[in-house]
Amino acid sequence: MALMRYVILQQEQNLLFVEMPRDYAYQLSALNLRLNKEIDKLTASKVPALPIAVAECDNLDLLQESLLITSGLDYINDLEAAFSAIREENYPLISLLTEIRALQAQLEQWYEEEGIA
Repeated sequence: MALMRYVILQQEQNLLFVEMPRDYAYQLSALNLRLNKEIDKLTASKVPALPIAVAECDNLDLLQESLLITSGLDYINDLEAAFSAIREENYPLISLLTEIRALQAQLEQWYEEEGIA
């Protein structure tokens, strides 16, 4: 069974729990920190609101039924869609999209190799 790690993100008062393959969780946290650092440099009118990575953990037991765990691939696919919808064609958007898509490709390959849909 694959070892997973959880990245906890906060957007305003809401928490988002993202389940990542253990070897890729740090990449999501680092990507999130970079996105939050660079997002203010974008000049487009519609820039997505980003949560902030606040923690990582190996085990996660949610005690409220209203809370959900999002798969890392679903999260990164949504992130890629949000950033590719931005109408801007210069730095830092191109660089950020490249980083998002690199992690996306790694996760797609990992999920395929693990046989997880």
